[in-house]
Parts: sequence; structure tokens; C-alpha cells
Amino acid sequence: MTAHVDTDVDPQAPPAQATWQSKLARAGLRALPHVGRWAAAIAGALLIFSILVSFKGANPIDVFGDMWTSTFSRSRSIGEIFIRMAPLALAALAVVVPARAGMINVGGEGQVIVGAVAAAGVGLATDQVLPGGVVLLLMAIAAILAGALWAGIAALLRLVFNVNEAVTTLLLNFVSLDLLLFLIYQPWRESPTQQPATRQLATEAQLPTLAATGVHVGIVVAVIAAVVLALALGRTRWGFRLAVVGGNPEAARRAGMPVTVLLLSALLVGGALAGLAGMIEFAGVETKLRPGFGTQIGYVGFLASWLARHKPVPVLIAAFTLAALAVGADSLQLDSGLPAATINILTALLLMAVLGWTAFRKKAA
Repeated sequence: MTAHVDTDVDPQAPPAQATWQSKLARAGLRALPHVGRWAAAIAGALLIFSILVSFKGANPIDVFGDMWTSTFSRSRSIGEIFIRMAPLALAALAVVVPARAGMINVGGEGQVIVGAVAAAGVGLATDQVLPGGVVLLLMAIAAILAGALWAGIAALLRLVFNVNEAVTTLLLNFVSLDLLLFLIYQPWRESPTQQPATRQLATEAQLPTLAATGVHVGIVVAVIAAVVLALALGRTRWGFRLAVVGGNPEAARRAGMPVTVLLLSALLVGGALAGLAGMIEFAGVETKLRPGFGTQIGYVGFLASWLARHKPVPVLIAAFTLAALAVGADSLQLDSGLPAATINILTALLLMAVLGWTAFRKKAA
């Protein structure tokens, strides 16, 4: 008796997994596996954080509840999120542009500080004699130029001496901090009998707020910058060439593209955005230079860029999330009796979960 052989099987038929994925796609549910992994990664991070919080004697449910209530149910807290978000978003965009060209800008912290120093120098010299709007414009120009020039140092070292920009931008952070401390301890110090700091910027020269929200216009600047940068990177020849250089600089060079100019422009634009972030922090929040000015803005912006996978518009979401976590730190300390630094653990866990999931997805692809 001869066994029956099914000759109706199509040898070109897609495998079972592909058929399953195509069914999901036709049903509009293709993103479900990705969403599930996202949810699992974040849930795992929250679970680990809950265990750590329990060891400190706090109830995780109460901790999360208090954080949510204090962060999103009060208009003042929501306003604080947007205030913190503005410089973070610009510092993140300062990482996005060089990343498109295949470079790593770790110097956002120093570029923010130098931008603030330049803005303060111009602002404090003119806020008593010029209209506030003119002073703001001059401060913005000074901050943009200072941030670009500071990043330009790393760019020249990369292009002339082939020194890795990740190293030079990181080391320049410490130089900029020393510059700030020198100025506020010596020539720009308001009073030798008080804490080292400059005098306060005149009220007329500070960033105006949006109606009665208490949120300064820096958030509008950040959103506009993200949209403009998204269009520039996605719709212009400059953005296309940066992507080519980032993918294969040797191929770009053989194709006749000005690789040196493109790399230089990427770092200069990134530095300019970080410098603008420093001006916004100075004129919109701090209003004076002091020790600890703008602490961690550049480093948190660096994380926001990686969280958004170096895409301009998603950077806004990442910056909002990290700013909300920073505001939630107050709840951990006041409502739950936990150290304010506990929020750093939660932030780190969430970042590792999300970035780890992203790496897993790329490997699976």
C-alpha cells in the first residue's frame, strides 16, 4: 500500500511565523508583540524598584500612588515638568545631530555651562541699559556661539588629530566647570561676604512666562527646535548627507561629499543647541550663576537622546518623562520618607529596561 503524499503544499509558501505576522498586520495588530515586550521591560523595572523600596520599609503601592498624585494632579508640578523639560530637550538634541553623523557628543554638560556663562556675561553687562527683549536676544546669540565654539574644540581635535570626540567632549565638561567656578569665585562674584554667585539678572531680561501657567517660553523654543531639526535631518540635503556619513564615511568621501565639513557642522550645531539650553536655564530658572548651576542637564539630555533613539521629535517625549521623574523625586522624600536620590535608581532601571529592550529588538531583527 502506497503512502499518500500531499502534493498541494506550495514550496514558496511563507513560514508559519511569517504567516502569523502577516495576519496580525492585516488586522492592524502587528505592533502587539513590541508593545508586549515594552510592557514587560517596564514592568520588570518597576518590580525591581518595588522590591528595593520594600527593603526600606515603604509600601510600593503607596510610593507610586504618591508620586503620581504629586506629579500629575497639581498644576504647579505639571508646570515644573515643562520648565525642567525645556533645557533637557535642547541638551538631548545636541546629542541627536552628531549621532546622525556617527559621532558621540558627551559634552552637553560643558556646552550648557559655557552657554550659560556667555549668556550671563552679556546679560549682566547690558540688562541695566538695554530693553529686556534686546538683552534676551543678545544672550541667546552669545550662548549659541559659545556652545558651538566649545563643541568646535572637540571637532577640530577629531578632524586634525583624529582624537575621539567622545573623550574630548567629556573632558571639556570639567574645563567648563572650572571656568564657571573661577568666574563666580573671583571677577563676577556679587559679594565676598555672601555665597559665591553672580548678581541676579534683571527681571525685565528674564524669560517671559506663558500666560498664568508659570512656564517660561523656553518650552516653546525647545519644541520649535525639535520640529525644525526633524525637518532638517529628514528633508534636506544636509540631513541626508549626515546620515550617509554616519553610515559609511569612506563611501561618502568617495561619493564626493565634504565629510570634514559635515562632521564639523554636526558638532557645531549640537554645541549651539546645548549652549541655548544653558541660556534658557540661566534666564528662565536660575537667573544667576552659582556652584552647581545646571547640574546634570547635559548628562540627562544625553540619556534622553538615547532613550529616543536619536530622533528629534521623540526626544520631547523622553525629556518630558525624565523631567517628570525628577519632579517625582520630591514626593519620594516628602511623602514616602525615602532619600530624594532614590529616583535615580528608578530612572536607571527604566532606562536599562527600555534600552535593553531596544538592543534585544535589534538583535532579533
